[in-house]
Amino acid sequence: MAATSDFDYLIVGGGAAGLSLAYHLSQEPRLHDKRVLLLEPEAKDINDRTWSFWDDEPNLFDEIVTHEWGQIAFRSPGFEQVFALKRHRYKMIRGLDFYRFVRQALTDNPQFTLLQTTVGHLQNVPGVGVQATTLLGDFTARYGFDSRPPQVERRPEKHRYLLQHFVGWEVETEQDVFDPTTMEFMDFRGEQHQEPRFIYVLPFSKRTALVEYTLFSGEILPKQAYEEAIRAYLRDTLGVTEFRITAEEVGAIPMTDHPFPARVGERIINLGTRAGRAKPSTGYAFKRIQAHSARLVEALARTGQPPQNSTGDQWQFHLFDTLLLDIMQRRGEHTRDIFAQLFSRNPTERIFDFLDEKTSWVENFQIMNSVTPWPFLQSIWHVLRGRPGKR
Repeated sequence: MAATSDFDYLIVGGGAAGLSLAYHLSQEPRLHDKRVLLLEPEAKDINDRTWSFWDDEPNLFDEIVTHEWGQIAFRSPGFEQVFALKRHRYKMIRGLDFYRFVRQALTDNPQFTLLQTTVGHLQNVPGVGVQATTLLGDFTARYGFDSRPPQVERRPEKHRYLLQHFVGWEVETEQDVFDPTTMEFMDFRGEQHQEPRFIYVLPFSKRTALVEYTLFSGEILPKQAYEEAIRAYLRDTLGVTEFRITAEEVGAIPMTDHPFPARVGERIINLGTRAGRAKPSTGYAFKRIQAHSARLVEALARTGQPPQNSTGDQWQFHLFDTLLLDIMQRRGEHTRDIFAQLFSRNPTERIFDFLDEKTSWVENFQIMNSVTPWPFLQSIWHVLRGRPGKR
């Protein structure tokens, strides 16, 4: 390879974060002359996941949104309600549709080179930029963007480590049981077992839906425990005994206040989970990835460099996430009541804006004033003393 950089930008990983940045780059006219290399070890030719998110404005991927809903339901033993969304819509994108859409756009664009290979090492190189060591050889670029899953050296005496873990079935029933206009955002009516556990449902028609059993905790359950919870929901809540499973999703998303560096050295910028883009208190990542990609591309187009503060995260929302994680880890069963108070005492739009980290100080105060303060005051004490709370 030449001593100067082979590419302007090198993207490691072709999942949600890497492909999102690549697509944002492809849509920016001011960067049309930049050479981009994307390195991904897998073919990405199966539907390995879905991404769901709420949105209140058009986005770059609206044409591949599989379904969207104008109503959401929240349910708990003491409070349940169906909310008609005003500004927002709840949307779902299938992973395979996303991979195909972006890769087709990149394949048709001479700016981009796509190679299927594993990156063993990515490093800053003075005078050049970055160098990626792969099975196909070494590649250099002015900037590198790394979306590989992070290797976290846990410090449980200082930080909180939970997972959002789930099993979901796409099911087809023999009779009409689902309301295709309303997605079940959280159904907390089942046993909590001292941790947050809920059913999440995306209905596609009156007879087809994704039904998911989701937990926030430190340990993954045996697979049959999730499956029995889904069967119990279908049987006891919906009255369904006969159904067919057409697809399955299994996942575990890290939820932690462990710090993830936004960049490594001068020329390597982290993406996705590696940059903390999965929101610590909810696990939602897709919109945060898009906002991060847009911020990076705007700075590259305007100044030729990534922004110094590449994520734009605000400290107060990190604190809110830490407090909720502390409650989940210390007294997980309180989480159901906290969300019930949020939904019963705030407009849904305010809750979504808060989770999107777009609320003002006044709105943040309204949110915090709507929940019972004692669990949060206890967690503030644990944050101040620098150690996570324990049960």
